[in-house]
Amino acid sequence: CRPSDYLYERGVRTIRRLFITNYDEDHIADLPNLRRMFDIDVLTRNNSLTASDLRRLKTPPISAAAESLLDMISTYTGAVTSEQLEPPRVRVSFFHSNYPVFNDTNNLSLLIFLDVGGVSFVIPGDLERAGWLKLLENQRVRELLGRVRVFVASHHGRENGYCKEVFDYCRPSLIVLSDGPIMYDTQTMASSYGRHATGEMLTAATGPEFRKVVSTRSDGHVSWNL
Repeated sequence: CRPSDYLYERGVRTIRRLFITNYDEDHIADLPNLRRMFDIDVLTRNNSLTASDLRRLKTPPISAAAESLLDMISTYTGAVTSEQLEPPRVRVSFFHSNYPVFNDTNNLSLLIFLDVGGVSFVIPGDLERAGWLKLLENQRVRELLGRVRVFVASHHGRENGYCKEVFDYCRPSLIVLSDGPIMYDTQTMASSYGRHATGEMLTAATGPEFRKVVSTRSDGHVSWNL
C-alpha cells in the first residue's frame, strides 16, 4: 500500500508538514502521488543541501520522484506559522549533519524526535554508525534520546544502521523494524536491538503479547492509540 493511498482512504486531503528523512528512492518514491493528491503545506528536510548539491549526489538518470523533490526544494521557500509546525499535542525536534561533513545521503538523514500524546518516538531515517556518532556529540540529542519510548531502527534494521553507543542514552520500551523481506543477511538485527529495550505489552491478533521488537515484515501494520 502506498502512503498516498493509505492517507487518502482515511479521508486525509492536506499534509500539514512533510518530512523527507532521507533522499534515497525508497523514501521519496511516492512523492509525485502525494503532491498530486494532497495539499502539502510545509516541507522539512536536511536543508544544508541545495537542489544543485542533491542533483550532484544522485546517480543519473534522475527519477521522477527525485525531480519532484528537487522542484519542491526550489519552490517551498516561504515562511511558515508555528501552527503549521506544531499542531496540538504534537512536539517535533529534528537534527542532521551538514553537507559536506558527510556526502552520502544515509548520514545526511534527518533524526526526528516526535512526541505525540505523551509518547516519544525517534525516527532516524537511514543513519549509519558514523552519522549517529556525529549527532551524539549534540547534548540536546542525548537528552531527547533519554525520553524515547518507541525507537524506529535506522536503515530498516540493517546492521550498518546499528550504533550501540546510542543506547548509552536511550532505553526504549519498544524497537520497530520497518523492513521488507530479508536480503543479503542485512535485516537480522532483532536480537541485537532487543537487548536495549525494556519491553511492552501489545495487542496482537492472537491476544496480548509482551514484546521488545516488532517488525513490519513479520507483524504487518503497527499502530498506536494515543
